[in-house]
Amino acid sequence: MMSAIADYLKVHRSDNVIVILKDYQKGDSLTVEDVELTAKEDIGFGHKLALKPINKGENIMKYGYPIGHATEDISAGDWVHSHNTKTNLSGTLEYNYTPTEPIVKQKATERTFQGYVRANGDVGIRNEVWVINTVGCINKTCEIVARTANDMHKGDNIDGVYHYPHLFGCSQLGDDLLNTQKILSDLIHHPNAGAILVLGLGCENNYIDLFKEVIGDFDEKRVKFIEVQQVDDEIEDALDAVEELVEYAKTFKREPVPVSKLKVGLKCGGSDGFSGITGNPLLGAFSDKLIEHGGSTILTETPELFGAETLLMERAKNEEVFHKIVGMVNGFKEYFIKHEQNVYENPSPGNKKGGITTLEEKSLGNVQKGGFAPVVDVLNYGDRMKEPGLTLLEGPGNDLVSVTALASSGAHIVLFTTGRGTPFGGPVPTVKISTNTALSEKKKKWIDFNAGELVEGKDKEELTDEFFEYILTLASGEVKANNEKYGFKEISIFKDGVIL
Repeated sequence: MMSAIADYLKVHRSDNVIVILKDYQKGDSLTVEDVELTAKEDIGFGHKLALKPINKGENIMKYGYPIGHATEDISAGDWVHSHNTKTNLSGTLEYNYTPTEPIVKQKATERTFQGYVRANGDVGIRNEVWVINTVGCINKTCEIVARTANDMHKGDNIDGVYHYPHLFGCSQLGDDLLNTQKILSDLIHHPNAGAILVLGLGCENNYIDLFKEVIGDFDEKRVKFIEVQQVDDEIEDALDAVEELVEYAKTFKREPVPVSKLKVGLKCGGSDGFSGITGNPLLGAFSDKLIEHGGSTILTETPELFGAETLLMERAKNEEVFHKIVGMVNGFKEYFIKHEQNVYENPSPGNKKGGITTLEEKSLGNVQKGGFAPVVDVLNYGDRMKEPGLTLLEGPGNDLVSVTALASSGAHIVLFTTGRGTPFGGPVPTVKISTNTALSEKKKKWIDFNAGELVEGKDKEELTDEFFEYILTLASGEVKANNEKYGFKEISIFKDGVIL
């Protein structure tokens, strides 16, 4: 449906705006569908230009859907953005179950990648040792242990020793404490870690014995615990424990694993006017391809579904999943309302600078990361994936929190589209996909793959195949994402309540 001609792009035939592919100065002209337009002011690439007159109150159409309405009369050639456009969205909504026939189905495949099969049958794509602290008070202790151990064990057939600092685990109550425990427990269960050292302080709310109840079953050869208040020299004892864990992790070797075992998180951040045109549709095509091979993808950023949620609800595999989507969407709206915040106060300043005007526009671009496969499940924040296919995960749009949540859900890799760029990476390989070529050329140490080629004549199917093969080489350890190369590996945990 998308058509691009040199300097502009019309996403859908029914759109009344175009996306410009270069900077225009006031007075510059271009011809679109035999109509000559003149830019009424300076307009940056990725922004929208009115294709024809739009009356005050009339819908602005992009992707074939309304992305808001005009707050004043707009002339052909006018810049269409937040100064003359407003969202159509408000409050929580009621939804009807109107399922559609899925167009993505699993097919027989013999594709494999080289992974690590753990003792419990789980599959990892990295063989790292992780140091996890139950409480933020000992971040620095864990950092010293991980850095020292990493230097000691370089070349020991592991991919490194890493620590993920956080602020929580003490002075937390209710859901906040549970969220911290769930995320940290999820990391302990993550198969990208061949072994785990858990350090606790000893007086925190999330003390080790309580935390073990949340963790559940674990392999004592793979996971070890130290309470630092109970030992004379926590650094020395921790390094001794890591040495044992490294020896255990070294027993794992890469072996062929079916692609159906691969789990991939889908994320966008620092979006621009091309995110819904290049990067996110590429991720959608990848998601469909992986699911056809029996694999799993997971999509989060609940507030960035608002205005496009029905496109996912229609693809719920059954009515139970439909109601879970409704509950997730309206529940997150109620979270905003509880804090007396505007549910639709989005996109961010950076998004707006990149050309995104309303939440509907952002959401219609965002949901494209989920392709066209059926939605098989909906998870609460901190839960882990249960079945192959496309899963939705409750979580905010915040980059750090949502990437952490995707990794904690079991994703081996997070695919992160961006039009403006960010160096951030989660605890798993975080692949940055630029939505425009300029960013890819500018930030070579941030960006791993360029989706901007899609508006430069590259065939979408060809680029999808290239990207799919790249991800399999990354899963096999043949290449590393830039966040791994340059040490950008962090976590962030969602907080809602009070701190004592």
